[in-house]
Amino acid sequence: MEIGLVQYNPAWEDKAGNRERINRLLAKEHSEAEVLIFPEMTLTGFTMEASDFAEGLFDESFKYFSGLAIEKKSHVLAGIIESKENKFYNSLLHINKTGELAKVYRKIHPFSYSTEDKHYARGTEIVASKIEGWNTGFSICYDLRFPELYRHYAKERAELIAVIANWPVTRIEHWRTLLKARAIENQCYVAGVNRTGNDPALKYNGFSSVFDPMGNEIIFSEDKEKILTAEISIEKVRETREKLPFLDDIFLI
Repeated sequence: MEIGLVQYNPAWEDKAGNRERINRLLAKEHSEAEVLIFPEMTLTGFTMEASDFAEGLFDESFKYFSGLAIEKKSHVLAGIIESKENKFYNSLLHINKTGELAKVYRKIHPFSYSTEDKHYARGTEIVASKIEGWNTGFSICYDLRFPELYRHYAKERAELIAVIANWPVTRIEHWRTLLKARAIENQCYVAGVNRTGNDPALKYNGFSSVFDPMGNEIIFSEDKEKILTAEISIEKVRETREKLPFLDDIFLI
């Protein structure tokens, strides 16, 4: 399966402008990826103004990404600020190739260091979805620091885990190391998609990456706005787990 990591520089809190930015990038960089993965809070940047930008699941952002999925004949994984029952969530949508909402993952670990927990409710459920036969687990940014979440995906035998993020330059080596660790310990592909550019407080340099089940980095890009594509093999996941059956020895979860 070919996956596409859409690494771009979103304008701050500008949904319309960011739709145009994404359209230009997709037009410029040809991709036949079966999955397109976008950064966290794809159309706003990592804003704490939740009430100003929150939407229902099927509002303008869903409609935009649904249209992209249909046009590109790809699954889409994108981040929105979701309004639900008088609460706001930092959410990841899985939209399938026919433009339908397949699954919603709500970030379990709001980033308390930046007061995200004061503005967003926390999700409570791990969420996996079938994508072209791949059991795919979802996570968002700060989740990456909590390996127990990914162990649950390993217990469910996820073959691919997607991490969408706004992860700053100052801690980028943590991002890279943790992506690799999550791939090694769970013997699966891990695809991490990060943004580039600046917001009012922080600088970002991408380093969107894909690691294979042995922890080998098979693609990455620093700073550039681009669509990184990688071919991943479900057989490699199965072979690794058969040859090295470490997941059978998890006892604490």
